[in-house]
Order: sequence, then C-alpha cells, then structure tokens
Amino acid sequence: MPGSDAVYTHGHHESVLRSHRWRTTANSAAYLLDSLAPGRSVLDVGCGPGTITAGLAALVAPGTVTAVDAAEGVLDEARATVAARGLTNVRFLRADVMALGFPAGSFDVVHAHQVLQHLADPVGALREMRRVCRPGGVVAARDSDYGAMSWYPEVPGLSEWRELYRRVARDAGGEPDAGRRLLSWARRADLTGVTASAGVWCFAGETDRAWWSGLWAERTVASSYASLAVGGGHTDRAGLERVAAAWHEWGAHPDGWFSVPHGEILCRV
Repeated sequence: MPGSDAVYTHGHHESVLRSHRWRTTANSAAYLLDSLAPGRSVLDVGCGPGTITAGLAALVAPGTVTAVDAAEGVLDEARATVAARGLTNVRFLRADVMALGFPAGSFDVVHAHQVLQHLADPVGALREMRRVCRPGGVVAARDSDYGAMSWYPEVPGLSEWRELYRRVARDAGGEPDAGRRLLSWARRADLTGVTASAGVWCFAGETDRAWWSGLWAERTVASSYASLAVGGGHTDRAGLERVAAAWHEWGAHPDGWFSVPHGEILCRV
C-alpha cells in the first residue's frame, strides 16, 4: 500500500498474492498479539488479501477491525477472505496511508505489515498512523530487510536478484532494507514508548523451498516488478530469466535454506 508519491514495487500479480495469502497473525504479527484483546478497535493498514486482517478480527471480537488498502481489487479478495471465515466485525475501505481520513484518536491499535518499505515518506506515514491512534493505544509496524536476507547454498544468481531488487525498489521510491530502519523512523516521527524487536521467516524443506522459489521465479519474470526492472533500465529480459533460473536452482537443492529477517516496532501512544 504505497503512498501517493511512491510505486508499489511488487504489484498484485498472482505470484505476489500467493505469498501474501500465506501470512497470518501467528507467522507475521506475533510481536503484536499481547496488545490485542476482545473489544479493541484495530486499523489494519495495507491489508492486502486479508489473511492477517481475519486473524486480527478473530482476536479482538466483539471489537472491530477497519482494513484499508490503496488497491480496490485486493480489497475485494480481502472481503471474501473474511466472509469465508464467518467474521462480521470488519469493514474495508480504500485509503492512502499518508492521509487516512479518520478523525484523530479513532483506534486502539494501528498496524502495518510490509508497508513502510514501499513508501517515499515512511516517517510521515508513522506520524499519520499515530494521529489516528488513541492515547494509550499502540502503533505497530513490521517490515522485512532485503539486505539482511541470507540463504544456502550460495547460488550466485540470488546475489544478483537481491541487488537488482534493491535497485528497483529504491528507484520506485521505497527502501528495501526497511527492517533495520524502523526504530530510527519511529524516533524521527516523535513516537515514544518504542519497543524494537525482530522476527524471521525461514523456508527450508522440499515443500517450503518449492513454494518460495517458485513464487519468486514467477514474480521475477511476470509481475509489475519485472516491468519496473526492465523499464527502469536495471536489467533486460535475459537478466530476469537468469535470476528466475537461479531461484529454481536454489529451490531444487536438498540443502536449500532461506532466511527473511524483519524489524518490528511497538509504539505506545
């Protein structure tokens, strides 16, 4: 969910949404769970296909979740996700994180997962998130850090992938190494009571390797990211195919292991 002056690097290709649908409160928002309780109101910023949203809604019911995203199409999927789980305490709205359009102090918890890395002004976004959070509430954000990702075996093409992705993301106005910067951004936004932590996704084993490598190989050649990479002069189609082949090579290796670290912040308002 980029702001109005940034481009969402990934887009909403099926290979992107496939990874987003895997996300849950357990694997992507564990640092936030102690701040949730029945009856609380939550704003889920950049909700995507709604799998984390649904988990939040179940935890705060009969409280409410307001889920926002800049893309109307993905909101339709999020509505279907929540409806399929029989949840009735969620409303969905199209919104820009830089100008949320809610009165000050509207929510007990304001949450954003993998959002700030795509913004030209993450500090401004945190200020806006704080504005709509009630005194005594929590502003929470979690973002991955591409520069800190690690893998084994050392397939050379994956180093090419990482450097290519970081160039494309920065050219689009974002910061792919956002995880390590969250604490700094929170301080610059004058947020107080900040607790910084880290979490990790790890993909190993035949099923996880096939899933993770397959979606990234497909994303590399078929998503909006591919168009930005070529259109921005960062690589050509042959370069994208070379990187996709590296993903398949890593995914086929029985010793394959991939770590995705995240920075996390909980800010008491």
